Amino acid sequence: MVTLHRGDELIRISKRSGDIITLREVVEEVGADACRFFFLSRSTDSQMDFDLELAKKESLDNPVYYVQYAHARIASILRLAQERGIDYTDGDVSLLTTEPELTLIRKMLLLPEIVEIVACTLEPHHLTYYAQDLATIFHSLYFEAEALPSP
Repeated sequence: MVTLHRGDELIRISKRSGDIITLREVVEEVGADACRFFFLSRSTDSQMDFDLELAKKESLDNPVYYVQYAHARIASILRLAQERGIDYTDGDVSLLTTEPELTLIRKMLLLPEIVEIVACTLEPHHLTYYAQDLATIFHSLYFEAEALPSP
């Protein structure tokens, strides 16, 4: 069961009176990525509260935006490294010794296990939780350390 909200306002839906919102309408309002992420973020046997305003918000409160922002930062770091001629594919991982760096590496190494859990249980919410946790660790490291020193 899904409960729709617009911020603090509950959206009343009634099949009898014809007041319904289709999935297509939700996708049109919030976008396919946000809709997909929010629906996959909950176990199929649990109640879901879907806040349409939160799903559209471009802030770190929105889990979709939060994960996408981490991806954008990573892509930017890789692009800058390439522009500066830095070959990051042959990096020395033994230089990564701080606790935040090791925490990120440990979390990244869990991906195959998470994918296996998702495949065996058919519960994709484990992957969205993982993505949010990984993004949190990455954002924390990003703020603590200069990812790519100035040339």
